[in-house]
Amino acid sequence: MKRGLITWHKGELPPQAFETRLAAAHKVLSDRELPALIVYSDVSRSNQGRYFSNFMPYWNRALLVIPREDKPVLLCALSPRVYPWIKSVTILEEIKPSPNLTQRVFEMAAERGWKRIGVLDEGGLPFDLYSQLHGGDLETFDVPFADVRPGPDEWELPMYARAELLTREVLAAELPHGVGLGDHEFVGRLERRYRLAGAEDLVILIANGSSPAPPAGAILRPGFGVAVALEYRGHWVRVAPGGDAEFL
Repeated sequence: MKRGLITWHKGELPPQAFETRLAAAHKVLSDRELPALIVYSDVSRSNQGRYFSNFMPYWNRALLVIPREDKPVLLCALSPRVYPWIKSVTILEEIKPSPNLTQRVFEMAAERGWKRIGVLDEGGLPFDLYSQLHGGDLETFDVPFADVRPGPDEWELPMYARAELLTREVLAAELPHGVGLGDHEFVGRLERRYRLAGAEDLVILIANGSSPAPPAGAILRPGFGVAVALEYRGHWVRVAPGGDAEFL
């Protein structure tokens, strides 16, 4: 399971955060004389689109189009019946049904007179979308994510801190009771607590007399350790035995 219930907690992440992030993207577009920026999103690569709009999919692929002089538009193949939910948890006001994502980009570019467009981390696009984008008349330019997000902003840092605190609190509560349990059972107990506390995705590895690895049906021995990578509202941290947390 990638995610549980998706909501927008505006106390943690206010609309102002997205206004500031979009303004930074607009400046980059203006400096490079690009009329818009395309941001790819799917269930395994959603955090860039989420950074600008709070959109995060349960499934399917989408493109977030950020015009330099207008509000962002979401292109996606999801059924229109979920659009009210998407709008309720994002800043998005316009969603275009797009079974063929690149064709919809070309249509949008033609409607608005765009001849060139920026693509966020273009080399990371799925091969089919990359090939289709380069098969049309629209000229594309790579825009590295680091150019529009040079580092964590004032809203991200508390999210990372919350993710680290959540990771450490659950480990502190469960580690003393792990010796003698099967590693699968122990990892299941960890995941249950993390999910109920708001974790969206998890990777849990066990060091049980060896390097950290997925559970393999072994009984946990004294001195075992746990490495956890956890996603909280799109913000990943990694905590390893005896180490400091890393923001991912």
